[in-house]
Amino acid sequence: MQETHEQFVEKAMQEFESALIGYASTILHDTDRARDVVQDTFIRLCQQNPDKVREHLKSWLFTVCRNRALDIIRKDKRNKPLDEIQWKKVAGNETQPDQQADHDDRLAKILQLLERLSDNQREVILLKFQQGLSYAEIEKVTGLKSGNIGFLIHTGLKRLRDLIPNELRH
Repeated sequence: MQETHEQFVEKAMQEFESALIGYASTILHDTDRARDVVQDTFIRLCQQNPDKVREHLKSWLFTVCRNRALDIIRKDKRNKPLDEIQWKKVAGNETQPDQQADHDDRLAKILQLLERLSDNQREVILLKFQQGLSYAEIEKVTGLKSGNIGFLIHTGLKRLRDLIPNELRH
């Protein structure tokens, strides 16, 4: 039985909504505005023929989300500090509160260090490691060539390693 257009969009929302909000938050530094961008992204998906986007749905969604977030930045040149971003936290039952707090603290410090990378380095690193996109998907989202993506990830991670203090390396 063929899924309806509504079922296709609903399934896409269940699978990608929180990842898109996290991604848009890294661009906008504002979770509420990120939610608006993701809502716009899914409205645009509603207007698409599922057969035309089904095979590359993930990269299509991230591209639309990115472009909409960049449109907002161009209209409104203000940025908020990274620490105002509300990151989705997934903690297993076995994680103790003090361990989770230590993890969250270290993650916040590393995310602050990410802000010291170039915009392109930060974006491709987040797309690769936070969102799990392949180089081909990152290429579709950003328009950068695969070799450039690899170079940006390599140099960004090298710089990040140099910036991370010893107490965060465990």
